[in-house]
Amino acid sequence: MDIQNPPTEAPQQQERAERRGLLIVNTGDGKGKSTAAFGLALRAHGRGKPVKIFQFMKVPSARFGEHRAFEQLGISIEGLGDGFSWKSKDLEHSAELARQGWARAAAAIQSGEFFLVVLDEMTYPIIYGWVPLDEVVQTLVSRPKEVHVVITGRDCPAEIIAVADTVSEVRKIKHAYEAGIPAQRGIED
Repeated sequence: MDIQNPPTEAPQQQERAERRGLLIVNTGDGKGKSTAAFGLALRAHGRGKPVKIFQFMKVPSARFGEHRAFEQLGISIEGLGDGFSWKSKDLEHSAELARQGWARAAAAIQSGEFFLVVLDEMTYPIIYGWVPLDEVVQTLVSRPKEVHVVITGRDCPAEIIAVADTVSEVRKIKHAYEAGIPAQRGIED
């Protein structure tokens, strides 16, 4: 490891535009995309801003750790799907749930009621062809000026990345699954 000198001057940042709602994408094959989005939700809620979280692959009755915590804090989180696609008994039903969920999420974005809307695992219904990409892009670019949106999931389409303000790729270097360690409560759920 190389030892580095800490910076002694702030990085130069020239403000060239007014503040507005950002489109943020957390993509890649590593762990932490949703976790980062949930951190932003907590930060916004801590500032008294209205937040709405939609989870496209979780069932409405899900009770994972984030659901329990957000419920205690009064942050709205809504499961829109029926679980992992490989467990689905009817992929057309899964697709229909995704379309209905997208309609709900798009309405929340367009309403301007929320400071931040998190679209967790949104890339999957798009890349599976369940939700039309052009419709998603149109909603994102025409959203009210003050609405921030975070999209999470692997393989984010280039069309969304092109209109995003901030894109982070979470890259897997190593994962416990590869060593045969199963998902653990409080870490993966």
